[in-house]
Amino acid sequence: MSSNKKSKTGRRKVSWKERAREVANTFEWLITAFVLAFLFRAFVMEAFRIPTGSMAETLKGAHYRLRCIQCGYRYDYGLGNFRLPRDVLPRGPLPPRPSRCPSCGYYYPNTGRGMWAANGDRILVLKCIYQFFEPKQWDVVVFKNPLNPSENYIKRLVGRPGQTVEIIDGDVYIDGQISRKPSKVRDELWMPVYDNDYQPVRPRQGSFNGHNWQQPFRNVADSQWQTDLQRPTIFRLESSGEQIHTMFYDTTVGNDFRASYAYDDVQDYSNMPYCSDLMVRFYARRQPGSGVVGIEMSKYETNYRACVDSTGSMVIEKVAGGEEPEELAHRQLDLADEDGPSLVRFVNVDHELIFEFGRAKLTYDLGRGAEDAGERRADIQAEVKVFGSGSIELSHVAIFRDIHYTGTKYANSRDAGRAVEGNPLKLDRDEFFVLGDNSPNSEDGRWWGARGKGNNGISYRAGIVPRDYLVGKALFVYWPSGFRPYPRFPFGVIPNVGQMRFIYGGSARNP
Repeated sequence: MSSNKKSKTGRRKVSWKERAREVANTFEWLITAFVLAFLFRAFVMEAFRIPTGSMAETLKGAHYRLRCIQCGYRYDYGLGNFRLPRDVLPRGPLPPRPSRCPSCGYYYPNTGRGMWAANGDRILVLKCIYQFFEPKQWDVVVFKNPLNPSENYIKRLVGRPGQTVEIIDGDVYIDGQISRKPSKVRDELWMPVYDNDYQPVRPRQGSFNGHNWQQPFRNVADSQWQTDLQRPTIFRLESSGEQIHTMFYDTTVGNDFRASYAYDDVQDYSNMPYCSDLMVRFYARRQPGSGVVGIEMSKYETNYRACVDSTGSMVIEKVAGGEEPEELAHRQLDLADEDGPSLVRFVNVDHELIFEFGRAKLTYDLGRGAEDAGERRADIQAEVKVFGSGSIELSHVAIFRDIHYTGTKYANSRDAGRAVEGNPLKLDRDEFFVLGDNSPNSEDGRWWGARGKGNNGISYRAGIVPRDYLVGKALFVYWPSGFRPYPRFPFGVIPNVGQMRFIYGGSARNP
């Protein structure tokens, strides 16, 4: 009997020792995991929340999600327009201030009806990458605010050490030559001017840029373009012969080409400069052997025309001063496989013309100098025309504008900033220059008035970000302000999966 008791007692002692060892191992793993997580956060990747709208629409701070009550176009409106402190959400619903639909131009008044605001985007930042790799132009970077190093800022890097930066007519020039954005960055920055797929349900209400809504695409002279009453988003042409029929976009009726942001306060729109870098896009369905389909745009006082005819001749032409068109680029296509609607897109951006028809692409370089695209005219708007002949049906017609970096603070004062036209900024060693994508509403290197603060009495030149203040590169929006399960729920806990996205910056191919 005694031996059995000892045996049971021994097993019990062994069991307690094993349990203690398991508990110790668990604590060891927890401590290891904590240390690894700390090291990962400190040196590899960290999550940040966007506090303001200075990088909208690329990255949004606290904002309202709006949908035009007339045409249904979705857009966001920054909560910063309420002049609330940084990174602060109201505890309850507030009525949004007046805004304007970026597509149909409907003026959304202050109705007094409160809405819940959405949090700013949450992003992942790749830290310490700039310890091993040189920052690329157009990267979206997180850095310590030179005026207050205890807080982090996020902007787009546009100037690097040794370069001279100057903003001319909304574009960034480096050492006197225009700096072209990488294609993915450029595609991310297009802003809507008009989308024909979104049309008002009550066009006679009278609040569309101060008047009743009218179709902004209008026929020239005896042009025969028509819209179908049953399908008002479709333009149709039924013509015989080779006569060209043209319709133009009327900026006195639709949204104009000013560098306005739906995200910002609508009262500043009239002070914005004109943007002359545009993209026109539609899908064209043509009858076999049908005539020409094309797009014409102007920059300053020169018109550029891109078209494809029935023989497959794809052309970019220059039309200036009533002279005969000058062919700039040409390509011959095989239209045998043309079946169904084809994408037609004409882009004038960063002194480059890009014409796409289906999978074919044609480009022409206007030159990188400030005057290479002609005498700059800040007082005139661009013109947009669509033309064709034969039997054509156009769908998904839309116009977009490029980002336009402004040269005066908040676009409504006469205070010229740093690195704007006539005041270029030469960057020294280990100095970088940054701008916000929401240019008229961004406190960035153009406007920092004081010298940057450093340790041990060191200070940095005003307007620049020193190398040792770079934190990392913005990589991915992992939580783009989720949805509430019901209106009064305090947090957006339902993931907004459709808005999760990579944040594009410079590339090895960036010229």
